[in-house]
Amino acid sequence: MSVIEPIAEKDLPLKRDLDLLAALLSDTIREQAGSATAEQIESIRALAFRYVQAHDPDAGKALARSLSTLDMPTTMALVRAFSYFSHLSNIAEDLHHNRRRRAHKIAGSKAQRGSISAVLETLTDRNVKASEILAMLAETLIAPVMTAHPTEVKRKTILECHRALAELLTERDRNQMTPEEIAANQEAMERVMITLWQTREVRTVKLTVQDEIENGATYFRNTFLHEIPRLYQDMEDRLSDMTGEQVTLPNFIQVGSWIGGDRDGNPFVTADVMRYAVSRQAGVALDYYYQQCLKLESELSMSTRLVQVDQDLSALAATAPEDLARKSEEPYRLAVLAISARIFATAIKIGTFHHQLHDVAHAQPYDNADQLASDLAVISRSLKAHGAAKLANGRLRRLKRAVSVFGFFLAPIDMRQFAGLHEKMISELFNRAGLEEYMALDEKSRRVVLLRELASPRPLICPHDVAYSPDVQQELDILKAAAEIQARYGEAVLPNYIISNCASVSDMLEVAVLLNDVGLVSLAPTVRSKVNIIPLFETTGDLRASGDIMTELFAIPQWRQLLTCRGDVQEVMLGYSDSNKDGGYLTSNWELYKAELTLVDVFNNAGIKLRLFHGRGGTVGRGGGPAYDAILAQPAGSVNGQIRITEQGEVITAKYADREVGRRNLEILVAATLDASFPVPSDTDEAPHRALMERLSNAAYRFYRDLVYATPDFITYFLEATPIKEIPNLNIGSRPSARRNTSSISDLRAIPWVFSWSQCRLMLPGWYGFGAAISEYLAEAGDEGLQTLNHLYKTWPFFQTTISNMEMVLAKSDIAIAARYSELVQDQDVAKRIFGRIKDEWQRSVDAVLAITGHEQLLGDNPMLARSLDNRLPYLDPLNHLQVELLKRIRAGDDSEELRHAVHLTINGVSAGLRNSG
Repeated sequence: MSVIEPIAEKDLPLKRDLDLLAALLSDTIREQAGSATAEQIESIRALAFRYVQAHDPDAGKALARSLSTLDMPTTMALVRAFSYFSHLSNIAEDLHHNRRRRAHKIAGSKAQRGSISAVLETLTDRNVKASEILAMLAETLIAPVMTAHPTEVKRKTILECHRALAELLTERDRNQMTPEEIAANQEAMERVMITLWQTREVRTVKLTVQDEIENGATYFRNTFLHEIPRLYQDMEDRLSDMTGEQVTLPNFIQVGSWIGGDRDGNPFVTADVMRYAVSRQAGVALDYYYQQCLKLESELSMSTRLVQVDQDLSALAATAPEDLARKSEEPYRLAVLAISARIFATAIKIGTFHHQLHDVAHAQPYDNADQLASDLAVISRSLKAHGAAKLANGRLRRLKRAVSVFGFFLAPIDMRQFAGLHEKMISELFNRAGLEEYMALDEKSRRVVLLRELASPRPLICPHDVAYSPDVQQELDILKAAAEIQARYGEAVLPNYIISNCASVSDMLEVAVLLNDVGLVSLAPTVRSKVNIIPLFETTGDLRASGDIMTELFAIPQWRQLLTCRGDVQEVMLGYSDSNKDGGYLTSNWELYKAELTLVDVFNNAGIKLRLFHGRGGTVGRGGGPAYDAILAQPAGSVNGQIRITEQGEVITAKYADREVGRRNLEILVAATLDASFPVPSDTDEAPHRALMERLSNAAYRFYRDLVYATPDFITYFLEATPIKEIPNLNIGSRPSARRNTSSISDLRAIPWVFSWSQCRLMLPGWYGFGAAISEYLAEAGDEGLQTLNHLYKTWPFFQTTISNMEMVLAKSDIAIAARYSELVQDQDVAKRIFGRIKDEWQRSVDAVLAITGHEQLLGDNPMLARSLDNRLPYLDPLNHLQVELLKRIRAGDDSEELRHAVHLTINGVSAGLRNSG
């Protein structure tokens, strides 16, 4: 296999890596599947290149014929080969991005946009003082949050192989290697390739929540525990240089998690599962601290014959469970041994190690992470006192920061549940307690009785002899477990409770009442709130009502009392996925923007600090896209150093599986948040822009709803023209694909909705309705209207980001391939009617984007992404054609395990090829 010649000399290393990986894959296929299969795959690859790159229609027809006549063994080999090349391309491209960033730094070029250096330079140019930056950081929280949403197709085993290949490629890139070393390196890659080829790519059993917990922990062990302390260290050093004084930053970056706490639609998250999640995370953190102490023991070999340590260090060393005579001259090693023993004892008490480690000695466990941090500080102070500050500023400094950030719980876990279940719980509790018929009460009456219960010393939950329904009892058990977990690990381990589909003030008060009964919230005898209660506004209607709901909530004195306990900070989560499924791409983005504007005003008027939690997904249809631009496109005043963002599914792997890429993505979040928190004042009146966006949004919403919700047989088209029916069997997550057993689009989760459209290369949620809205507007406004849109694209970050993300999605779509999927619809009259509408709107949307951006072709200003697509489409497109052929066989009655496995492999490959659109 070969690849396209890159356009620039600086990209020659990428071509080298792609050629090498492709050759290794070809050799592996020839060795493992035979020459005949390898030659047939090569023939199909050549046709695909002609079809995609030369736009040769004859090659396309020949390709379709070849794919439709393959036997199953060759089909499986072809699917695997083309899927693997997509994965290998991702590895090579990530490595090349790292390579280019290093070259940029070595050359002493201007700091890259998105780096800490660049944003500090930018803020300095805006006359923002270092003292102002430090003051902002003292009030800042930046939190990427890993969700439990099932969109990661690749197995952990496969990811480990990918990581091994990346390390081997990096070794070739960085070292001057002898011929023998090059040969050894290549042999190692060949071994990984064979492992990949002989390993099943997709899971044979459904993931459990425990599996997801283990997978999530991998990103902490590989990336977060290492890179977050380094990021703090670099920022402190840069700010120290700016101020001329030593700067110590507060903990403002913290990776969160939903895994093990998110019950919305997932009945498998129980009280025991949440306990396991916390214990397992604690084990990962303590394991890391223990391993770092082993390395510190090796490094800190200073002798008392040569240095004089302080009394605190001597006292700490004296507690070491070792033969003092053996290391009596090495007090630092004894001190580290004392710390290691207590870490081990702590792990035995509250967590589980990832590895079985020997019990170094019996020691007193730490009560909390602050005690461990205090012991590490003793070592640091003593080192600095006798001229070894550089040692203190290395591994020890990073370990101190890790303990400070990750504590004994690794990551705060958010609890989340559906508002409707809280309503059911309150109703049942009221019923068992002989109180009002809650379901019969109106909103005003509900608030009255909920506030009464919130202030009552009488428990609402009845004693154990009272039976509740199973789902209510499960929720009550989880709440009781949450109180136990906080008592054991501290409040920081379970700090948030998110209410899905929050649509009223009573939805918020219901959760407060439930938390009150387990001691996490109270008004009497003292006001206390150990948990942030967070509304999640998801649908278009809920987003529009969000300002009124929060205004009414802030008018309740008891709620304001609870907020006082939380530093007068109220978090609000905004849902991108469901608002998109509800109203389409343009309307979703606009309603989210308007909601933020409204919330900024509401919070300012109430004197409450706003923290927005953006429920962005990986795909553009779920709010995805470049993070830096997305944060800068937020309305003025909506960031202010406070932002949480979900990291979902395959995006977690793309962003954080590689340590260097992970560091870059963390840095982008910090840089963008700082940039957005010190906005440049604008004299531009946004009112006309907003009026135009409202008009376009209303039109796009009308067109989108008319197709998705008002068109007869649209649901039939969706179910038959996409692999939606096959996705639930892919074993990519523990959560069901719908909240209930139904074929309704309203009840379908947004993730499989978007995932299915990406598989058939339409990406409909990322653009539908936009072209029609623009056409309708330009039909009236003419050339002057187009000039207005051009101006908005150049000057308004919100509009520019919205269009840029849509342009990326349209570039990855393929209407010809989508037409093949329409062949799967049994009633071809329905297929032609609905696909015809979709095709027309796709063309209108492409034309509109090109007219607004002024680009001659899609991605005209993004040659890097355009080149990436050119490299992978010849491998991606045949997978789509094969997927269609395989789906035809399944739906014709061939329900064999082998055939379904082949379909799952195509889903895996297409997802890898599309990356953040798949």
